[in-house]
Amino acid sequence: MAKPMYAFIKRARVWSTGYQGYIWRGLLLVLLANSLVFAARLPIQFNVFFQQMNQQFGPTRLPVARSWQTMLVQTQNKSEQQKILIVNDFFARNLRYRTDIQLWQQKDYWATPLETLGKGLGDCEDYAIAKYISLRALGIDDNKLRLIYVKAQIGGPRSNRSQAHMVLGYFVTPNAQPMILDSLITKVLPAAKRTDLSPVFSFNSQGLWANNSTKSVANPTARLSRWRRILEQTQREGVMW
Repeated sequence: MAKPMYAFIKRARVWSTGYQGYIWRGLLLVLLANSLVFAARLPIQFNVFFQQMNQQFGPTRLPVARSWQTMLVQTQNKSEQQKILIVNDFFARNLRYRTDIQLWQQKDYWATPLETLGKGLGDCEDYAIAKYISLRALGIDDNKLRLIYVKAQIGGPRSNRSQAHMVLGYFVTPNAQPMILDSLITKVLPAAKRTDLSPVFSFNSQGLWANNSTKSVANPTARLSRWRRILEQTQREGVMW
């Protein structure tokens, strides 16, 4: 809690008797409640985001950036389950799939939400990262979200072929099986119904986990240079980690 809040509490104690005391205590409770709400959300400075979007991709891409902001504002008071579905649907409607070679002329490039929305295109990592940041901005705790690197089975249920893939997992509780937000399908399904996916490792802004372990094994920014770039670049684009 910041020093101004401590100063406010100290003043509230002085006025803690009589009718004025009730007023001060009421205001204190409101401010404390608001500080908890805002602390849970990942703030985004949209004036910075829009400016960067205009500079990098031109004014024609500003409407989709504003629609992202509108979606976040309109969704902030929904339940977590509704937030998951709305965010997943937003990116399914506003993005088309393209490989990194097609988009960036690189084998593996992780794009920021600004880059992804600016192009209107992305691959699995780009979808997952954009959804992760959106849900953090909507106040879903980091402990409930993980970007999951998986091996995705291709060629049908009897196939032995797989390819590297990334999805976003939402955990209602730490030990629950995650709900999977995927760029391959539009439905959000529990992990038990995604038998085509084999988890390898997962991460968020706080930790990195091997396979299905419950204990973080490393600092994600130290081990994942592409993730470190995302955190640094998004900060310059208005995301306040």
